[in-house]
Amino acid sequence: MFVLTIDQRGSRRADDRVPELLAGLAAAPDVRAVLAAERTVGDEVQLVVDDAASVVAAVEICWRLGDWTLGVGVGAMDEPVATSTRAARGSAFLAAREAVERAKRTPARLSIVQSSIDGGGDPYAADRAEAALWLLVAIESRRTRRGWQVVDAVRAGGSQRVAAAELGVSEQAVSQVLQAAGFAQTERGRALAAWLLEQL
Repeated sequence: MFVLTIDQRGSRRADDRVPELLAGLAAAPDVRAVLAAERTVGDEVQLVVDDAASVVAAVEICWRLGDWTLGVGVGAMDEPVATSTRAARGSAFLAAREAVERAKRTPARLSIVQSSIDGGGDPYAADRAEAALWLLVAIESRRTRRGWQVVDAVRAGGSQRVAAAELGVSEQAVSQVLQAAGFAQTERGRALAAWLLEQL
């Protein structure tokens, strides 16, 4: 199980952005929640998912919105499964708390911690998954608003041709924007990060 603990940066000096984050996570088709994202305390949000692709998608949403620190905990959830994120407990939640605190001291504001209680195999597996996500968000952080618009259209439509028709531009224009946006690299990066998370 993956628990994401997401903390707003500089919240004492800024508006409350939790509603914006909750709406973004709820609307994302690639984030398949086991327990929906909820405000847990203050400016903090928690989300529970059980697949690696959902983790990658949620990380991407947090980075697009900006000003979030994200900890991913990998471990078990206590049975019986709670009906809400706030009511749930387990080693994955403890790992997520450790991860978000550690994330505050990292350049990427992102950390992954695998629960030692559940006896994970490779002690470096979480570090490798974390490194892949750091590289992914480093590339995506340079993407312009137009770049994201085109990337979103291609992902939704399944092809550059469909995206071009939807956006009312040529396929060549779409291709040029995707190249500038590092689309090919980030799509491979998303797949790599998900695969590494699946090894945890």
